[in-house]
Amino acid sequence: MISVLPARSAEDFQTLAALCRKLAQWDVDASEPHGVSAEDVRALFHPETSGLQLAAQFGAADAMAFIARSAGLPAGCLAFDQFGDNTVELHRFFVDASFRGQGIGRALMGAVLAEIEKGPARTVLIHTTFYMSHAIAVYEAFGFKPCAAFRETPEHVRHTDVFLSRSIPDV
Repeated sequence: MISVLPARSAEDFQTLAALCRKLAQWDVDASEPHGVSAEDVRALFHPETSGLQLAAQFGAADAMAFIARSAGLPAGCLAFDQFGDNTVELHRFFVDASFRGQGIGRALMGAVLAEIEKGPARTVLIHTTFYMSHAIAVYEAFGFKPCAAFRETPEHVRHTDVFLSRSIPDV
């Protein structure tokens, strides 16, 4: 059974930190064939963060992190925070390799979008890389479309950038 719940406790944020370390290692491994160094991936996209740092970032009033569990085991995560007026950005979308293909990514995305829809944000942004093709497939299944770059990245990694957005319908 899959459960998707907001990270609330110190233990939840420690679990989130562990999942984020796995995401960082996956990204390091996947980026190497595309000419992006492990040092760049870690420095630019996955700086080491503790559970306390994640709690500060995603425990704010305009942010939230979710953890998916399968049979009680941590299986994945997805978070969002404020990007600008009426806009949020998704971060740290990850499903552990041993749990892929079980609908966990879709469950995370559904829970996060349902939470975002409760608030004032009307646009959701994502900055990802082209080699995260499974994540992109989930984003597209939830209505995300390519958009203009909304942040600068160093020129030597820009060839991997993918920027997506989705509107939140007014209720």
